[in-house]
Amino acid sequence: MTSGEFGTADDRGSGPAQSGSSGPATPGDGTRAVRAGLPEPLKYEPTLPGPVFAAHFHLPGEPTGPYTYGRDENPTWTLLERAIGELEAPGQESVETLSFPSGMAAISAVLFSQLRAGDIVVLPEDGYQVLPLVREQLTAFGVEVRTAPTAGDAQLEVLEGAKLLWIETPSNPGLDVCDLRRLVAAAHAQGTLVAVDNTLATPLGQRPLELGADFSVASGTKMLTGHGDILLGYVTGRDAALMAPVRRWRKVVGAIPGPMEAWLAHRSLATLQLRADRQTATARTVAEVLRDRPEVTGLRYPGLPDDPSYKIASQQMRRFGCVVSFTLPSRERAERFLDALRLVDDATSFGGVRSTAERRGRWGGDAVPEGFIRLSVGAEDPEDLVADILRALETSAA
Repeated sequence: MTSGEFGTADDRGSGPAQSGSSGPATPGDGTRAVRAGLPEPLKYEPTLPGPVFAAHFHLPGEPTGPYTYGRDENPTWTLLERAIGELEAPGQESVETLSFPSGMAAISAVLFSQLRAGDIVVLPEDGYQVLPLVREQLTAFGVEVRTAPTAGDAQLEVLEGAKLLWIETPSNPGLDVCDLRRLVAAAHAQGTLVAVDNTLATPLGQRPLELGADFSVASGTKMLTGHGDILLGYVTGRDAALMAPVRRWRKVVGAIPGPMEAWLAHRSLATLQLRADRQTATARTVAEVLRDRPEVTGLRYPGLPDDPSYKIASQQMRRFGCVVSFTLPSRERAERFLDALRLVDDATSFGGVRSTAERRGRWGGDAVPEGFIRLSVGAEDPEDLVADILRALETSAA
């Protein structure tokens, strides 16, 4: 059995298994993550073949594929792309996934392959900090760029006439959430395509295609692979026709992942459910602890029932992610806090098994207070992590 035959955890019935069955007919997220994209078993062959390093392939006769030249296809990419597609859209055989060397390469592939001079695109005002650079480039190419905040579904207010709506939910780093179903319905009603940055949620936390989006885009650098050792990105599209321009863009600009990175990413998927469950649970614990601290303001975590995003997040997210954001009274206090941490690395990015935190204001690209902290909760023991955070808060007060 290949993992493409699996159903979803949500499809699983609540009754007992059929008599004589060896297990549930629709395995859950853990089983799916462990087996996603694996080839059919062959005697004496590895369950996950090693990376294929090849610039070209033997190609007698007509170039009918599937593997002709290393810029176009690679067997290692194929297995990874199949795996991601199975996680992003279980049971949907029409979906197609393309891998890229970074999340920004994947984002750029969708935006620049779909938009032309004179088109209108709607971006989140509070999205990933590189999006302002993307906006400048799109504008230079003659694309009209409109922006609005994620919260309150504000992008609806500037949607009229747009060719593409770009959604980031939860937003990074503010952790606002918008109603995907509502935005998708409004966009499709006027013929607007919808792309969702699913980096923070991962396919185990949110499935944008099931919620109606045309593209699910993500940085695989973050929780998807979870070890902080590779750069990767991907685009999953609803069908091959939508993905054809994205594929062409990848070919034209040569934005391809290395086979070693692709293989490492596929290997890492096997622990995605374990990591996501552990990190999500610990993130909520940390958020609950921070909620009671007097020096902490602006605490955000979509999994807290009193968070402004909780109602919508609980309707469309299956896991709430590993990122907690909050603000300390000043830049100096935030820097002392980060310096006092021992189990949390002062580093950018998020989603790794080792906890990280940073003062986001140091980059200058996010509209956040000087004392704003983005904390990415790792896989450490929750008790140890909480103790380290509380000790650092106390130490930084001096």
